[in-house]
Amino acid sequence: MKNNIFQQLIYQLVSNLFVLPIYKFVFKGNLIGSENIPQKDSFIMVSNHGSLLDPPFLGHALGRNISFMAKAELFKIPFLGFVIKACGAYPVKRGIADKHTIKIACKKLSNNKCIGIFIDGTRQKNGLVNKPKQGAALLAFKNQKLLLPVAIVNSHRLIRFKFCFPIFSKIVIKVGKPLPPPRSSSREELHSVTINLQNNINNLIG
Repeated sequence: MKNNIFQQLIYQLVSNLFVLPIYKFVFKGNLIGSENIPQKDSFIMVSNHGSLLDPPFLGHALGRNISFMAKAELFKIPFLGFVIKACGAYPVKRGIADKHTIKIACKKLSNNKCIGIFIDGTRQKNGLVNKPKQGAALLAFKNQKLLLPVAIVNSHRLIRFKFCFPIFSKIVIKVGKPLPPPRSSSREELHSVTINLQNNINNLIG
């Protein structure tokens, strides 16, 4: 209990002290569809992935403490490693969710905590969902949790330069309506739900 309270305090501190100024004032962050975010039960947030800053931006904007599966290499990056760890992220070796990682995710969901998954597994240069993995759908079936499709727009092109001056893109986060978990763990059902998530997220991106 004490650990949960301490982690929540650390999360709020990092979110408001470090993430808020960058998200809101540097990248003019904006959230659309906040009414679709479940406020009581835990869920699996599923998103596209374009930048290393996606986890803290999404966690802060959605207003829920969301634990992300993040590549182990990210935890070694100064400052970013501290931020994502404080926000509850847990490492995945080479972007592949092993049995231990899945066990951690299931435990968090059973404790009514939300988790976040980048459905492609790695960053995409065009910012879209291109080759979605079925891990999110499988976790949703195992834990009978809602899937929340979320699009983070422009994170794949955060900074551009014009005449040597940096131009910061506006970050827009769009939240879709929650989707029910798969009805079974069959390959066909998991594929169908995964493609539905892909279409939902890409439609939100526009």
